[in-house]
Amino acid sequence: MKTIIVATDFSPVAWNAACYAADMAKATNKQVLLLNVYTLPVSFSEVPLAFDPDKLMQNIQIELDKLQQQLSERMSGAVVIGTKLKMGTFYTELKAVCEQEDPYVVIMGSQGTTEAERVLLGGHTVFAMKNLSWPLITVPPARSFEGIKKIGLACDLDQVAETVPVERLQLFTDDLHAELHVLNVQDKKHDISTVMQENTVLHQLLEPLSPQYHYKVNPKAVDSIMEAIEELELDMLVILPKRHDLLYQLTHKSHTKQLTRQSPVPLMALQPLSDKVS
Repeated sequence: MKTIIVATDFSPVAWNAACYAADMAKATNKQVLLLNVYTLPVSFSEVPLAFDPDKLMQNIQIELDKLQQQLSERMSGAVVIGTKLKMGTFYTELKAVCEQEDPYVVIMGSQGTTEAERVLLGGHTVFAMKNLSWPLITVPPARSFEGIKKIGLACDLDQVAETVPVERLQLFTDDLHAELHVLNVQDKKHDISTVMQENTVLHQLLEPLSPQYHYKVNPKAVDSIMEAIEELELDMLVILPKRHDLLYQLTHKSHTKQLTRQSPVPLMALQPLSDKVS
């Protein structure tokens, strides 16, 4: 049985992401692994002499076990839920656990509720979206899993044969019984021959998925995509992190607040299968 890894810091937004993950696990016959990564103080001079790292680990494990119990009770035992506690830097340990578990997907909360949580979680989330080889879903606060009927794919029609993860898209659309909508928003008109060529390749690649296509020219590409999410009533938006132009817009300082605080649906960062660590 494949695993959904949930990265948690015990915040309310992380609890919401854990609930989303558990409901998805039940719908797709997966198990859940709750992961917490903690760090020790940089310098022991910054903490009381009585500081006990073993006690810290024990206390965090208690919180993790409590979270496991609460989530198990919420699911009435319908989903297998495990825990893992790691010490180190967040992304390094997350990647190491993914290499061990080869997860179906990783799920995180998209932001915290306090300014400090927004800085910490936001930084972890964006870095993981850009670099993690496994599928990663970020869940907005208060967003619940009620099935995924429509998935949007933000595609910039640039080297689609190398960058569009067709097999992974088909896996999720099949498992979730979802229809696929391809969103292409250009900030300006490009050479028509290049666009037509890439568009033809994209149609050939995605033919087995029978997607619907939506094209726009808008200098504010991110705003246009957010509008499309509302208009098409999408339940999730897939972005392709290797396409740096769109990801730069999505994660640039001027857009981070809009993305992580206002995106109405979960975002899935999806890499081509060839990029996954074996």
